[in-house]
Amino acid sequence: MSGQAQDVDRWSVLADVAATQGGVVRAEQALAAGFTRNDIRNLWRSGRWRRLSRGHYLTRPTGEVDRATRIRAAVSAAGPSACAVLGTAVELHGPAGLRRSDRIHVNVPGALPRHQRADRDVVVHQLVLGPADVVTVDGIPVTTVLRTLADVILRVGRFEAVSVLDSALNRKLLTEDEFAMLPMLMHGRTGAVRARPWLGEVDGRARSPLETRTRLRCVDGGVPPDQVGYLVRDEYGYILAEADMAWLTARVIAEADGIGPHSQPEAVFTDRHRQNVLANAGWLVLRFTWADTLRPDPIPTMVRQALASRTR
Repeated sequence: MSGQAQDVDRWSVLADVAATQGGVVRAEQALAAGFTRNDIRNLWRSGRWRRLSRGHYLTRPTGEVDRATRIRAAVSAAGPSACAVLGTAVELHGPAGLRRSDRIHVNVPGALPRHQRADRDVVVHQLVLGPADVVTVDGIPVTTVLRTLADVILRVGRFEAVSVLDSALNRKLLTEDEFAMLPMLMHGRTGAVRARPWLGEVDGRARSPLETRTRLRCVDGGVPPDQVGYLVRDEYGYILAEADMAWLTARVIAEADGIGPHSQPEAVFTDRHRQNVLANAGWLVLRFTWADTLRPDPIPTMVRQALASRTR
């Protein structure tokens, strides 16, 4: 076979490998296809390939690299027993509520390779995991939803912990039986004493972290809602709306309005119509945004005033 034919052949082999891995190839795969280490180095330094993690290269020079591809490369580079953990595992499983971080959290059992300490984009942990603690999501080894949440809520604050647990239950990523196992998984670990009371504040009816934060501000301010995810009905029993939270005696509703879903023109008109319908049915509607949740006073103060005005 001529040199030109060999070159075409090795590129063809590598293209087939890259196509199954989101455009990423490992150094050993390139070597097996017929490339040399100098070839790999030159492709990287010339900008034709992009290095994602140690020994892992994206074989296209431009274009966005999706988050799952970056995580997959980082976990693969950490070794065959590595897996994604903590906030990165939360990303892969899908519950909302944690602050987004560009860092990739990887668990590496045993002795820590020197190169892992030098990668600025990767945070390496050495959690003690059993085989039942790890599953695969999109081809990436990752801690189970239950183990992930047990690890995460020990390391974050109350609002984030309750928000991510609410979301996991609401999205059916965590069952009630699994939720009941959390105290056992937390027992004796750093942060467990602080985090255990938060479990009693979890409510899977909350549909967004903003709803969770709004509810917690009401609880802290001494005006906890009577119902979360309350179905408002008319006098004939027909459902008018599902309220984020409600105070039944005073007929007061609080709605948590996120920027995304409530800022579109169609949503604005829908919200106005919905509010008019509820007002005609005798309900007072309060609306809160993320900014309102950043301080402890605004939300409970408004709720308290509304309740007082309705009970005079």
